[in-house]
Amino acid sequence: MTSFEDKLSDKTVRVGVIGLGYVGLPLVHVFWQAGLSTIGFDVDPAKIEKLESGETYIKHFAPENVRAMNASGRFSATADFAQLRDVDAVLICVPTPLDAAREPDLSYVTATTESIARHLHKEMLVVLESTTYPGTTAEVVQPILETSGLKVGRDVLLAFSPEREDPGSGFETRKIPKIVGGIDDRSGACAEALYALAFAEVHRVRDTQTAEAVKITENIFRAVNIALVNELKIAYTKMGINVWDVIDAAKTKPFGFMPFYPGPGLGGHCIPIDPFYLSWRAKRFNVDTHFIELAGVVNRAMPHLVVDTLAEALKNEGKTLSGAQVLIMGVAYKKNVDDLRESPALEIMEIISERGGRVSFHDPYIPEILPTREHAGLQGMKSIAFDEATVSKFDAVLITTDHSNVDYASLVSWSRLVVDTRNATKNVHRGRAKIIGA
Repeated sequence: MTSFEDKLSDKTVRVGVIGLGYVGLPLVHVFWQAGLSTIGFDVDPAKIEKLESGETYIKHFAPENVRAMNASGRFSATADFAQLRDVDAVLICVPTPLDAAREPDLSYVTATTESIARHLHKEMLVVLESTTYPGTTAEVVQPILETSGLKVGRDVLLAFSPEREDPGSGFETRKIPKIVGGIDDRSGACAEALYALAFAEVHRVRDTQTAEAVKITENIFRAVNIALVNELKIAYTKMGINVWDVIDAAKTKPFGFMPFYPGPGLGGHCIPIDPFYLSWRAKRFNVDTHFIELAGVVNRAMPHLVVDTLAEALKNEGKTLSGAQVLIMGVAYKKNVDDLRESPALEIMEIISERGGRVSFHDPYIPEILPTREHAGLQGMKSIAFDEATVSKFDAVLITTDHSNVDYASLVSWSRLVVDTRNATKNVHRGRAKIIGA
C-alpha cells in the first residue's frame, strides 16, 4: 500500500473538503491552486448544483474561480459521501454552533465523522478544522473514526488545523499562516506537509489540543477587547466623549495598544460563540472563566442598549419607538460581506418589533433574509430601495453595518434621524445634528 508520505512527495494526494461554506470553499480552492485533485462535499444540493453550473453563492468568492476549477478536471462537488473512499485526506469544515442552553452543539461534527468512518481506509488523513473546545479531536472524533475497525495512529492519521478565514477582509487564504497539531507525531508531520503544499506558512504545534486552543484563544482575545471598548463607549458617551476619537488617537502609540472598535453586538460564527466553548470546557476542570463570561455579558447587552439609544433619540424628537418606522442599514454581521451568521442586526430588528416599532432594512449584499437558526419571524424580508423617496419616509435610520458602498452623505441628507453604531458617518459634515452615536 502506498504511504501517505509517498503521495505527498509526488503530489498525487487527493484532498476532500466537507462543508463548502465560507471556510470550506476557499480551502478547496487553495488546494486546487496547488495542483492537487480535490472533491468538495456538502449536504446542501443547492450548493452542489451552483458549483456544477460554474456559479458561486459566496459574494467574495468569484465565479471565475469555480469555472476554472470545473474546467481543470481536478475538482468536483458532490453530496455523495461514498466518494470519500476516493480521497487520501479529508478536511472537516462544518458548523459548531451553541445549543439553546449556550452549550457546544457538535452534532454536525459527529454526523460528519460518522460518514467518514463508513468510508475510512488505511493511510487516510482526517483533519478537523471546525472551531471547538480543546479535546474534541481526541475525545469525539477519534472514537467515532475507530468504529470503522481502523486505529488512529496505526492505520489512519488524525489532526486538527483551525480555520482562520476572515470573509471580506481581503486576506488571501493561502497567505494566512496555518496552525497544525497531530494526534501523534506522524499525524502532525503528515498534516504539516499536506498544508505546506498549498499554504505559504505552516506552524506546527505539539498536539491537537494545543491547535484547538490556539483558535479559541484568538477569538476570546477579540471578544474580550470588543467588550472592553463597548463598555468604554457607554462610559465615555455619558461624559460627552466620542470613543471613536479616543481610539483613533490612542492607536497612534506604536507600542502597548491595539485598536478594537465598539458596535451593536457581536456577529459571525466565531467571536459570539467560541468563548462559550472554552467556558463550558473549563467547568469540566472546575475552573470558572469569569473574565470571558463577563465579556459575554457586556457584548450580549449591546443590542438592547442600541435600541434604548434609538428610543431615547426618537423621544427627543417628540416620537415614541412604538409605532415608529425604523430603517436598519446593513444586516450582515460585518462590512462588505453577505454573511448573516449571528448578526446583531437581526436581534435588534426583533427587539424593535417587540417594542412596537416597524422595521425594514437595506443591505447591498443581502437582498433577502434567508432562514437562520433563530429569528424565524424575519425570514423572507427583502432589502428595500436606497433612494430619497424611500428613506425619507422613515422616522429613524439605524446603521448596524458600515458597508463601504453606501452613500452615507445622501443617507443623512434624506433622513430625519440617524443612529450610527459603527461611526459610518464620520466623514459626513452636513446634517450632523441629525446623527446620534450609539
